[in-house]
Amino acid sequence: MELNNTSAVVTGGASGLGEATARALAARGVKVVVADLNDERGNHVAQEIGGAYAHCDVTSTDQVIAAIEAAKAMAPLWSAVNCAGIGWATRTIGKDGEYSSAHDLELYRKVIEINLIGTFNVCRLAATAMSHNTPDADGMRGAIVNTASVAAEDGQIGQVAYSSSKGGVVGLTLPLARDIAPIGVRANCILPGLIDTPIYGTGPQSDEFKARLGAGVLFPKRLGYSEEFASLALELLSNSYMNAESIRIDAGIRMQPK
Repeated sequence: MELNNTSAVVTGGASGLGEATARALAARGVKVVVADLNDERGNHVAQEIGGAYAHCDVTSTDQVIAAIEAAKAMAPLWSAVNCAGIGWATRTIGKDGEYSSAHDLELYRKVIEINLIGTFNVCRLAATAMSHNTPDADGMRGAIVNTASVAAEDGQIGQVAYSSSKGGVVGLTLPLARDIAPIGVRANCILPGLIDTPIYGTGPQSDEFKARLGAGVLFPKRLGYSEEFASLALELLSNSYMNAESIRIDAGIRMQPK
């Protein structure tokens, strides 16, 4: 699939995996809408890559449509990459055995709402916009890449909400691809392992913590780079024969219970 002279929406595009993907797409001649909630950082990234910024809560239909329309205003929308998401760590039950100390249900709902429902919200609206594109020689009109996590398969203690949400993203991949195949749009999913993003902070303590995490990776024994994720995302977008796949990028790690 040709990326040059098309547009893309990248959610969570102001930092981490999303920022690396937005920059990689721009380097391939794509006009990128950086969709995020961090206005300052989002505008900065968008300006640097010659794209546009859209303040976007992925659970908001109106805000997602606005981001898509901003992309279409620059060039036909052929790519959508979902990197927006949140994490949460809480055990299902508390140590005291009281109902009140069980996992907060509203926090569980929030993680599902953003990571799973938000991802699907972007998918359904982006695919709708792509359906209006003039198809290429393969009858293709666009492609979607979603971000899950190895936690979808190797969920650790305290990751019930997060793993549920990411498992849902993996689970929707095949039926989503089947749903949108008639309009010529592909859908794939990436399950990243331990990737070095701003979530780990900076400084000596952060470096020490990341080194300990990296020691548990099969090979190479380090955290992944956001650019490595972005490279795979671009391959899934541009390779026309990649469809309905969920691919781990984790250097062979299998997460232990804790």
